[in-house]
Amino acid sequence: MKLRDAIYDAVDLLSDFSTEDLRQRVMGGDKMAKKVRTFFSSSNQLAFRLTMAHKIKAMRERLNAIANDRNNFQLVEQPLQRRVETRERDQTHSFVGEEEVIGREDDKKNIIDLLLNFDVEENVSFISIVGIGGLGKTTLAQYVYNDEKVKTYFELKMWVCVSDLFEVKTIAEKILGSATSTKLENLDMDQLQNKLRTELNQKKYLLVLDDVWNEDNEKWCNLKRLLMGGLKGSKVVITTRTKLVAEITSTILPYNLEGLSEKQSWLLFKQMAFKKEQETIDPNLEVIGKDIIQKCQGVPLVIKTLGRVLYFKKTEDEWSYIKDNELSNVTRGENDKGILLILKLSYDHLPSHLKCCFAYCSLFPKDQEIPKLTLIQLWIAQGFIQLLDEKISLEDVANEYCMELIWRSFFQEAEDDHLRNITSFKMHDLIHDLAQLISRTECTLVNSNAIRVNEKVHHLSFPSYNVFEKNLSSFVKAKKIRTFILTSYSSLYDEEVEEESTLNKLISSFRCLRVLDLHGLNIVTVPNSIDKLAYLKYLDLSENDIEVLPSSIIRLLNLQTIKLSKCGKLKELPRGIQKLVNLKHLDIYGCDSLTHMPSGLGELTSLQTLQLFIVSKDTVGSSSKHCNGLVEPNKLSSLRGELQIKNLAWIKDVTSEAKAANLKDKHHLRNLKLSWNWDDNNEAHVRDAEILLEGLQPHHTLKYLDVEGYQGIRFSSWLPLLTSLVHLRIWKSDCLYLPPLYQLPNLQYLYLQSLASLEYISDQEIIDEVFPPLASSSTTFFPSLKSLQLLDCPNLKGWWRRDIVKDNSDNYNEDVPTMTSTLSHQSQHHIPLPYFPCLSYLEILNCSKLIYMPLFPYLEKGLLLNNANLKPFQQTVEMMMVPSSSSAYPPFSKLKHLSLSQMQDIESLPEYLLQNLTSLEYLEIWGCPRLKSLSQFMQILTSLKKLQIGDCEEIDLFNDESDDATQCVTTLQVLEISNVPRLINLPEWIKNLTSLRRLKIDECPNLTSIPKGFSSLTSLQNLQIWRCPNLSSLPEGINSLTSLQNLQIWRCTNLTSLPEGISNLTALQRLQIHGCPNLISLPEGISNLISIQKLQIHSCPKLISLPKGIGNLTSLQWLEICGCPNLTSLLEGIGELTSLQTLEIDGLPNLTLLPEGIKNLTSLQRLKIDECANLTSLTEGISNLTSLQILAIRNCLNLTSLPEGMCRLTSLQSLMISKCPHLERRCQEGIGEDWPNIAHIPNFQYHF
Repeated sequence: MKLRDAIYDAVDLLSDFSTEDLRQRVMGGDKMAKKVRTFFSSSNQLAFRLTMAHKIKAMRERLNAIANDRNNFQLVEQPLQRRVETRERDQTHSFVGEEEVIGREDDKKNIIDLLLNFDVEENVSFISIVGIGGLGKTTLAQYVYNDEKVKTYFELKMWVCVSDLFEVKTIAEKILGSATSTKLENLDMDQLQNKLRTELNQKKYLLVLDDVWNEDNEKWCNLKRLLMGGLKGSKVVITTRTKLVAEITSTILPYNLEGLSEKQSWLLFKQMAFKKEQETIDPNLEVIGKDIIQKCQGVPLVIKTLGRVLYFKKTEDEWSYIKDNELSNVTRGENDKGILLILKLSYDHLPSHLKCCFAYCSLFPKDQEIPKLTLIQLWIAQGFIQLLDEKISLEDVANEYCMELIWRSFFQEAEDDHLRNITSFKMHDLIHDLAQLISRTECTLVNSNAIRVNEKVHHLSFPSYNVFEKNLSSFVKAKKIRTFILTSYSSLYDEEVEEESTLNKLISSFRCLRVLDLHGLNIVTVPNSIDKLAYLKYLDLSENDIEVLPSSIIRLLNLQTIKLSKCGKLKELPRGIQKLVNLKHLDIYGCDSLTHMPSGLGELTSLQTLQLFIVSKDTVGSSSKHCNGLVEPNKLSSLRGELQIKNLAWIKDVTSEAKAANLKDKHHLRNLKLSWNWDDNNEAHVRDAEILLEGLQPHHTLKYLDVEGYQGIRFSSWLPLLTSLVHLRIWKSDCLYLPPLYQLPNLQYLYLQSLASLEYISDQEIIDEVFPPLASSSTTFFPSLKSLQLLDCPNLKGWWRRDIVKDNSDNYNEDVPTMTSTLSHQSQHHIPLPYFPCLSYLEILNCSKLIYMPLFPYLEKGLLLNNANLKPFQQTVEMMMVPSSSSAYPPFSKLKHLSLSQMQDIESLPEYLLQNLTSLEYLEIWGCPRLKSLSQFMQILTSLKKLQIGDCEEIDLFNDESDDATQCVTTLQVLEISNVPRLINLPEWIKNLTSLRRLKIDECPNLTSIPKGFSSLTSLQNLQIWRCPNLSSLPEGINSLTSLQNLQIWRCTNLTSLPEGISNLTALQRLQIHGCPNLISLPEGISNLISIQKLQIHSCPKLISLPKGIGNLTSLQWLEICGCPNLTSLLEGIGELTSLQTLEIDGLPNLTLLPEGIKNLTSLQRLKIDECANLTSLTEGISNLTSLQILAIRNCLNLTSLPEGMCRLTSLQSLMISKCPHLERRCQEGIGEDWPNIAHIPNFQYHF
C-alpha cells in the first residue's frame, strides 16, 4: 500500500515537471512580456524549482524507506511480466464460441413449454430460472427469448436487466423503455405506472427480468402490481441465483438449472482450449483437461475462462501445474465464492498490462454496455497502456487489449458496427464481481445508499451526480481521486448558481483528476476554475446545455479527450484551442448550433477524432476567431474514424482549398461524409463543385462514403480508386453521371437517392464494363455488392447509356436477356446482361423509367419495387439459369420477401414469374390498380408465411384457383386483405390453412359470406373483419376456433347478430364490436368467455340490452360501452366484475343511474363517463372504489353533484370534468359545495 501510494505521488510529481515544461513552450506573446508575466505569476520559475526540489527530496526519502522495508522483510523481487506472445488464432473463433449454446436444448424446450402453457389460473404467470452464477441462466433466457415459437406467441416482448439495485421506479422505466424502444425521462411514479399499464394492457406479453437479487417481498409486490394488466398467457421470466427470490416471485415451481454434463463440458472446453482447426488432441492433455473440468462443476463461464487460460499453455507440464497446484488450492463449494476463486485463476494468469485494465472496468455497473472507444480513452488517460513500438499508436495497442479480454471471456456480448468493428461489450455479473474483488482498494462503484468511501481510493464512479452531491462532504476527503465517472443520465439542478458552486467544490477537492465525466447533467455553465485540474486528460461534457466553454479550458495542457457530443446549444469552440497540444479526441457529434471551427485547429497534429468540420459562411480571413477554411485539416494526418465536412458550397477558392484539405493522406479515416448546403441561396457554379470534389479525394482505405447535396454534374474520377469502400451513399444531388463502380471489390452497400437528373448509372457502354473480349478488365461485376437501393430517381432510364435491351418478352425460349450495342463500325453485338453475384437486397422506389439494369437472380433478403417498372424483374426471371462457380439454381429461388407497391401498369403476375419463388415467406402487394390475378399463387408459393394484399381494385384473388384444397400452401400464418372490392367469397380451400394465426379482411364491400370450412382454422388467434358492409353473419363454425384470442368486428353495417357458437371461444381475450348499426343483441353465451379481458362495444344504436350473464366474465379488465343510445341501464351483474380496471361509458343518453353493483369494483383504476345527458347522479357506492386513480366526467348536462364519499378515494390522482354545467360552481376551489370532497386530488381540471 505504501509503495502504491508513493508511486502515484511520484507520477504526479513527474506530471508537474512535464506540465510546466509544456506550459512554457506553448505560452504566447513576446519574450519580455512573457518574462514579466511569468515572474508575477504563480508559476515563477524560482519558486517552482524550489518547491520541486523539496518534493523530490521528500519522495526520495519515502522510496528509500520502502526499500529498507523490503530488505527488512526479505521481500523477493520479481521481474516485470512482459506482454504475452499469443498464439496465432482464428479471429472469429471467440465470437462463434461465445455465441454457441452447448447442452441446453432440453432446458430450452422445457422453458418454452412453460411459456406456451395456457392452462394457468392467473393472467400473468411468473417463472424463475434458478442457478449459481455463471451457469448460463441469462444465455438460456436469451436462447428462449429469440425462439421463433416464442416470437410468434407473444404480442410484446421485453428484456430488463435488474441486477443488485431493485428500485421499482427504475425497473418500471426500463420495462417501458424496452416495450416502446424509447428512453423515458422526468416522469414521476404516477405518470410512469399509467404509461406502463397502458402499454401492457390487453397484450399477451413476455417480460424477462434478468439477474434479480431482491428478497424484499413488499418491493416485489409493488412491482408485480404494475405487471398484472396483460392478457391471459402473459409470462414473466426471472433469472436469479437465490431460491428465496424464486419463492417470492414465482407463481409456479421454479426451474432449477443444472450444470453441464461431463460430455457437454468437454465439448465446450475443447472449443476454448484448442485451436478451432486442430483435428487431433494430445491424449495426455485430454486426460488432464478432463480432470480439470471435473473441478468446474459444469459451470459454462468457468469452463470457458479456464479453457482460455490453458489455450496459452503449450506443454503437459504447464497443464499439470494448473491442475495440481493452482486448482487444488481452490475450495470446492456450492456457492459463488468457490467459482470466483476459480475465475481468479484466470485473472492471475493475465499478463500484467491487462490486469490493471480489467480491474478498472469494475467502475461500470453490472450489465452496462461499455463503449470500446470510451474504455480505450479512459485506459490511456490513466497511463495503463504500454507502448512497445512507437510506430503503433496507443489507441491501437489499447484496442488489442480489448480484443484480448474479449477473447479470454472477460468481456462478452460484443456488438459491432456496419463495418463489423466491435463497438461495445459487457461483463458477465460474475466477472464483474471478480473485477470488484480485485480492485476494491483502487476502484469504487458507489451505489445510491453510499455514505462514505475509502479515503485511499483512486477511482470513483457514481450512478448519478445526485448521489455524489448528496454526500459531497464525505467524498471530498478522498483527495487523491484520479477518476470521476457518471454511469447514468440524470438532471442536476434547476438553478445554475447552485450547480456551478457544486462543480467548483468538485474541482477544488479533486486536483489529481485524470478523468472527469459530467455528461447529461443539463449543465449551462462550466466554471472557469476548470483549469485547476492540471493533470486532467479526459473531460466528458456531452449532452449538456452549454453554449460557450470557458476560455480557461485551453490551459488544460494535458487534455487528450474532450467530449461535447449532443451539446445542441454549443455555439463555438474555444479560441486558442491550438494550445491543447496533447488533444487527440474532440467529439462534437450532434453539436448542431456550431457555425464555424476555431482558428488554429489545424495545429493539433495529434488529433485523431473530429467527427465534424464546419465551413464558415464568412469570407476567409474576415474574423480571427474563424478557421481558414479547408486549410485547417491539412496537417491533421492522424484523423481516424468518422469525419463530416459541412457547408461545402461556401468554399470560395475551390482549387486551393480542396488541395489544402489533404484528405488523400489521411489513411486512418474510415468514414467520410461530404455535405453541400443544399437549401442555401449560394450560387456556386457547377464547375466549382466538380473541382472541389475532385480535390477532396480520400485515401483508398476509406470504408464509408456519404455525399449529400453535391451540385456538380459529373462525379469525381477517383471514386473507382477507393478499393476498400464498403458503403457508398449519394443523395440529393444534381449529378448526371457516375464513374464506373462495378469493379469496387469490397463494395457491399450502394444507396442512390433523390438524384433527379440522373439518367444512367454508368456513362459507359456495356461492352466497356463487362464484355470480356472487348473490356479493358475482366474483374467480376460488383463482386461483393449485397444491398442496392435506388430511391426517388425519376429520370433514371437504365444502367448503361446508348444500349438497348433486346426484348425477349415474346420469346421465352431464349434463356438469357441480352442487350444490343452498336459499335463505331456499325456492327451489332448481342451481349448477355451481367448479374450481381452476391446481391441479397434490392429496393427500387419511384424510378418508373428504369427499364434495364444488371440481373439480380440471387436475392435472398428482399426485393421491394415501389412505383417501379417491372421489366428488370421480368428480365431476371427470363434468365432461366445462371452459371455459378459452385452451383446453379433458378432465379429468385432463395428470395424471402417480395413487395410490389404502386405498380400502376401491372395486370398480372404470370405463373412463370412466380414459379421460382419456392423460398418466398412474405408477399406484399399494395396499390396496383390494374392487377387482375395472381395465377395459381396459392399452389406455387409453397413456403409462404405472410400475405398482404391491399388497394387493388381489379384483382380477383381466387377466380382461377383450384378447388383441390390439398394443393393449397399450408404454411401461411398471416393473411391480410384490404380494399379488394371484387372479393365476394373466401374460397373453400381456406380450410386447409391450418397454420393460419392472423386473418384480417378490411374494406371488401362485396364480401357476403365466409365459408363453413372456416371452422378448420384451429390455429387462428387473431380475426379482424373491418368495413365489410354486405357481410350479414359470421359462420356457426366459429365455435371451433378454440385458439382465437382476439376478435374484432368493425363497421359491418348489415351484421344483425353474432352466432351462439361464440360461447365456445374459451381462449378469447379481446372482443371488439364497432359501428354495427343493425346489431340488436349479443348472444347470452358470451357469459362463457372465461378468458376475456377486454370487451368494447361501440356505435351499436339498436342494441337495447347487455347479456344477463355478463357478470360471469371474472377475467374482464377493460369494459367500454359507447354510442349505444338505446341502452337505458347497465346490468347489476356488473358488480361481479371484480377484475375490472377500466370502465368507459360514452354516448348513453338514456342512462339515468349507475348500478349499485359498481361499488364492488375494488380493482377499478380508470372510470370515464361521457355524453350521458340524463345521468343525474353518481351512486354513493363510488366511494368504495379504493383503487380508482383517474376519473373523467364529460358532457353530463344533468349531473347535479358529486358523491360525498369521493373524499375517501385516496388513490385518486386525476379528476377531469368538462361541460357539466351544474358542477362548475360546485367544484370551484375553496368555495364550491363539492370542493371539500375533491380537494385532496393532486390533478383536478375543469374545462368549459
